Amino acid sequence: GDIVAGQDNLAGGSWLGINDTGVIAGILNRMGSLGPSDGKRSRGELVLEALDHADAALAVEALMALNSEAYRPFNLIVADNSDAFWLRHDGTGPITRHAIPAGISMFTAGDRNDPESARVRAHLPRFEGAAAPDPEGGDWDTWEKLLASQEFSDSSNSHEGAMCVTTTFGFGTVNASLFALPTPNQANRRPVWRFAGGPPNQYSFSIIDI
Repeated sequence: GDIVAGQDNLAGGSWLGINDTGVIAGILNRMGSLGPSDGKRSRGELVLEALDHADAALAVEALMALNSEAYRPFNLIVADNSDAFWLRHDGTGPITRHAIPAGISMFTAGDRNDPESARVRAHLPRFEGAAAPDPEGGDWDTWEKLLASQEFSDSSNSHEGAMCVTTTFGFGTVNASLFALPTPNQANRRPVWRFAGGPPNQYSFSIIDI
C-alpha cells in the first residue's frame, strides 16, 4: 500500500507517517537515547514496519515479534480509527504493549502522561482544558496554538518544558503535525494531516495531500 511519511535524512526510516488504510505510526526516543548508536538498528525502521500493515492491531502483533535488543529505547505509537497502542522499549527487556485509552494522552521521552516530564506537567492540563479540533469544520486553532506554545512552567527545565522548543545546543522542535481519522462509519471520508514544515510558532500549518 501507499505510505506518506517524513524521511530521516541521517539514518533513513521515518519518525511519523500514515498509510492508505489509515494507520498512523510515530516514534519517540526515550530518555538518554537521542541519536543513532553503533551496533543498533535505526528506530525509524519501526514506523515503516508498522505502516506496512492494514490496521493498528496487526501492526503491533508484528512489531512485538521483533528483537528488542536490536534497537535503542523508544516509545512507538500505532493507531487507527478503532485502536491505539503504545509500544514501550526501555532498553532493559522485551518490548511491552499498552492500549492507549480514550481521551488525552501525552508522550515525550518517558511514559504516558509522565509527571517526570516538564512538558507533560505544563501542557497536559492545557490540552485537557482546550476545545478539541473540529476537522469537519476546519477549525484546529486551539491545538495549533498549543503546539506553538513556548511557555514553560518550571524554570529549572527552561525551554525543554515548552511544546515548541528552541535552544542554542541543537535540540528543538523542527516541525509539527496534527492528524484526524474518520470514524468507521465515515468510510467515504479521508484522514486529514495538517503539517507545519518548521517550528509551529514560525510556520503555518497546511494540509498534506494523503
